[in-house]
Amino acid sequence: MAENTTENDCRIDYIEFNVTDIGAAKAFYGAAFGWRFTDYGENYCEFGDGRLKGGFTNLGPVRAAGGPLVILYADKLEDVLASVEKAGGTIAKPITPFPGGRRFHFVDKDGYELAVWSKS
Repeated sequence: MAENTTENDCRIDYIEFNVTDIGAAKAFYGAAFGWRFTDYGENYCEFGDGRLKGGFTNLGPVRAAGGPLVILYADKLEDVLASVEKAGGTIAKPITPFPGGRRFHFVDKDGYELAVWSKS
């Protein structure tokens, strides 16, 4: 295994979603989670959740199925589930306990499945 040369070496740094409609993605994630956005032209928008940054682009095909599961954290899981539903997301798996906490899965308007977990 390679030795890390800096504190930030070999860590997840950015997440990018190919979406059909950047405005709709911003509306959903802004309403559901309060994310902030910076537009870089009509084909790219960066999002920030206060800790991690990522982007929405409409230049590539939407590939919602497969790939890694993006997992968000919430202090109040039921409140976030309600925000996801209000913003138009679909609950794919209800709140379920697991060793260390609880979580639920949802699907956004482009078909991406994400999860939200909480320690309580």
